[in-house]
Amino acid sequence: MSDDRKGLVQILTGNGRGKTTAALGTVLRAVGQGFRVHIVHFMKGTYPYGEQKALKHLSNVTVSRFGKLDFVDPNNVQDDECEEARKALEASKEAIHSGKYDMVVLDEVNIASGWGLVPVEDVIDLIKSKPQEVELILTGRYADAKLIEIADLVTEMVEVKHPYQQGIKARQGLEY
Repeated sequence: MSDDRKGLVQILTGNGRGKTTAALGTVLRAVGQGFRVHIVHFMKGTYPYGEQKALKHLSNVTVSRFGKLDFVDPNNVQDDECEEARKALEASKEAIHSGKYDMVVLDEVNIASGWGLVPVEDVIDLIKSKPQEVELILTGRYADAKLIEIADLVTEMVEVKHPYQQGIKARQGLEY
């Protein structure tokens, strides 16, 4: 297999904005080159994110969403939240091993494992078992050091300044 078709493991993490946005930019580039992509959203449930509407227009992209409408409280994780994350991990395994996709994005998997919704060891097993040709992108804050160690590319988004600090709430079409 040539280096340009070898699937790598990318991690987009950190407390700054733009992890999912960067992953979706990579998806857009990949689709433009004919890649088939599947995105698994951990912890994003039924919230009306704008990218969901846009992704429906891309014929080479499929999406699975898991989680609840409410945000997860890391100090009070509920059983049903863990169940949703487990379902997302299973959907990830199916997509990665299906032979249907060149790229799979596990959106917010880092935070799901960081908060104990799914064991980091299960994410590591998933990475180690992926077919060589599948590109895998993991997003979310709190990427475990073990994940960072086995990844091929790691980008940390660093928050320098954010409108939230000025009391500006998330804006439709820009933050969701």
